[in-house]
Amino acid sequence: MEIKIKRFDKELPMPAQQTAGAAAFDLTARQAVEILPGTVGLVNLNIAVETPPGYFMMVAARSSIHKKGLIKPNGIGIIDPDYCGDEDEIRASYYNFTDKPVLIEKGERIAQAVFIPIAKFEWKEVEKLENKNRGGFGTTGKK
Repeated sequence: MEIKIKRFDKELPMPAQQTAGAAAFDLTARQAVEILPGTVGLVNLNIAVETPPGYFMMVAARSSIHKKGLIKPNGIGIIDPDYCGDEDEIRASYYNFTDKPVLIEKGERIAQAVFIPIAKFEWKEVEKLENKNRGGFGTTGKK
């Protein structure tokens, strides 16, 4: 699959899968960003893309980001296929859960992304669901 991509800073590398078995490709910070304790900061990820028809791009934090004291406050980012303009740079938000400022360096691999097919569906409203299985938030594995 070929993806049209625009890099805003051409000195930074193209997004890349770091190993042959990697599912996602890494994204880097376009500039240094300091995130103060207890605040959310936005990080420009140096790319705008034309996602292929029928796909969206999902952006997540790299698994090691918690070591810096950061988490993604919204878990993941969904980049819709119509967010594809020349100035539509992909960004990621991070929450600093520490009591000290956290610095993200320019060029640091800070996020990862994958392209996922969009499943098309139609709702069918019913008065009752026939499935007899019951569950609930946090109930899996309880006897």
